[in-house]
Amino acid sequence: MMRAIPGGPFTDEKAIPEFVAQKMSERYGLNDPLYIQYGRYLLNILKLDLGPSYRYEGMTVNELIAGGFPVSCIVGGMALIFSLMAGIPAGVISALNRGKWQDRLAMILATVGVTVPSFVIASLLVYVFAMQLGWASVGFWDGISTAFLPALTLALYPAAFISRLVRSGMLEVLGQDYIRTAYAKGLSERSVIYIHALKNAVIPVITYLGPLTAGILTGSFVIEQVYGVPGLGTFFVTSISNRDYTTIMGVTIFYSAILVAFNIVADICLSFVDPRIKLR
Repeated sequence: MMRAIPGGPFTDEKAIPEFVAQKMSERYGLNDPLYIQYGRYLLNILKLDLGPSYRYEGMTVNELIAGGFPVSCIVGGMALIFSLMAGIPAGVISALNRGKWQDRLAMILATVGVTVPSFVIASLLVYVFAMQLGWASVGFWDGISTAFLPALTLALYPAAFISRLVRSGMLEVLGQDYIRTAYAKGLSERSVIYIHALKNAVIPVITYLGPLTAGILTGSFVIEQVYGVPGLGTFFVTSISNRDYTTIMGVTIFYSAILVAFNIVADICLSFVDPRIKLR
């Protein structure tokens, strides 16, 4: 599909001599038939070699991932913690106060978090916290100290989605017979809610955490561009416009591996939360 797009990795706005482009294509084996290039690429993958980058001189795709993934992982890990800390309590409070102002407020905020584009939220946070209040620095990367605003922006959508999942799960669980039995036995409301009800209400959240974790740890191009974060998402999107075939495929394969791994982890966690799910 990428080869069907006009242009190539050595085609840009400033035209280069034809013989130079031919030499570069010959150097990287791009003149070979596609089935030979594909077979060679598969053999290299077996050796965990994702190939050289066509646009980043002297760097391999493995090196690009090794440099960008830890940055995306820091921001994504913080965003994941923020989304769980905000989404689960908001969903529980909303379910326990169904129809009241707490429920309406939580659902309004959740709707805003789901519908408002991330670049709008990012721009607003930059304007308020960086330009007006001066509490944060943006436009460069300096480790965890500059990761708070990007992580907060990245966490808003999953937090809103998680709160809706928890709310619907809690409303369904609170109507079950075993909850009424727990109240009849004289258990405290805190014990019933947080030990018996919440454990089953978070099952959809655990299922959602598999793909969410994979996506959030591999970076967001929009947020990384706004905040100047040199993460993996930036490499992925720029490689598409640059026709950097090896980088596109390498990052895609890496993301796929992360996705499969976290889906497996989510399935394992489900077996501990829900005794009806057994690992074979």
